[in-house]
Amino acid sequence: MLGLVIVAIFGGMIIYYKGVGSPSLDLPTKLSDKLDKLWEVAQQSLREKKYLRAEKALLTILRVDERNATAYNRLGILYAKQQEFKDAIECFEIAQSLEPSASSLHNVGLIYYETGNYVKAGLAFEQALEMEGDLAARHIAYAKVQEKLGNNKKMIESLEKAVDIDRIPQTLTILADAYERVGEQELSLKLREEAARMIIPQGKPKRVTQPRKVVM
Repeated sequence: MLGLVIVAIFGGMIIYYKGVGSPSLDLPTKLSDKLDKLWEVAQQSLREKKYLRAEKALLTILRVDERNATAYNRLGILYAKQQEFKDAIECFEIAQSLEPSASSLHNVGLIYYETGNYVKAGLAFEQALEMEGDLAARHIAYAKVQEKLGNNKKMIESLEKAVDIDRIPQTLTILADAYERVGEQELSLKLREEAARMIIPQGKPKRVTQPRKVVM
């Protein structure tokens, strides 16, 4: 199976409220401080998986700053973690309308993938790639959708782009698996050998050499 980056990865990203949101919103100092505190509560609650507390904090922020795209994104991640996919998609789409970003589109694509709507997932990933196509994870996610849709050629092309961007053992192995599934055994073997050469043997201590003394 191809490795699909899940929403939880985006949930692990730390985004700060200060300086994010509606640039035109001029808040009094006391209110701004209160919102900063609410944002800290939301972040900490998400880390501790206290979702109800995090939701209350985010909704309070949005009552004051209803055009805060970051808060909508965070709320979408929260709902996705609880598998409330309809609400998650709505939040991501609102965030996208307020502040277009590849991350919002990618998150929408991941939700559609999780719910089996592969056509919509593919469209969301394509839009995300148009905005930001230099992340291997986006190409891998798009490849996974194309595999589900039976488009092996597009799947391979997307994984090859992922490898071009980030040639590490993980991406090489994902592409090798895909090559194997479409009958390209020789290409698969070559990539596996390359990936194996990149991996440092575990448990083998590095040799420590003493520095030479400088004779004056």
